[in-house]
Amino acid sequence: MTSPDIPIIRLGEVLVAGLSRELDDKTVMLFADELSRRIGDTRASTVVLDITKVEVIDSFAARMLMEIAAMARLLGARVVLAGMRYSVAITLAELGLALPGVETALSVEHALNRRAGP
Repeated sequence: MTSPDIPIIRLGEVLVAGLSRELDDKTVMLFADELSRRIGDTRASTVVLDITKVEVIDSFAARMLMEIAAMARLLGARVVLAGMRYSVAITLAELGLALPGVETALSVEHALNRRAGP
């Protein structure tokens, strides 16, 4: 069961998850398990991870985010990180963590609109 801090909403073939400000280790691990189950159950084609509220990310949460994205891609879902703050981008770069195959969008709205386009 996922934490109430991280809702996962289904919009057709898209799963949208809003990550909260506080990404503690237990919450991130519960979220990873729940998201993988939901991708498998719904056969989602796209996962949008809304990280707008994430102001700071530590190395564990960053690595888990990388693993969540890899797991989603292995299950056949396209992954879009929406709303990344400058501070989070800097931290990911400083940690040397690349997110191969992960797209970014300014917001969830942009991520969903891009999906509808070419």
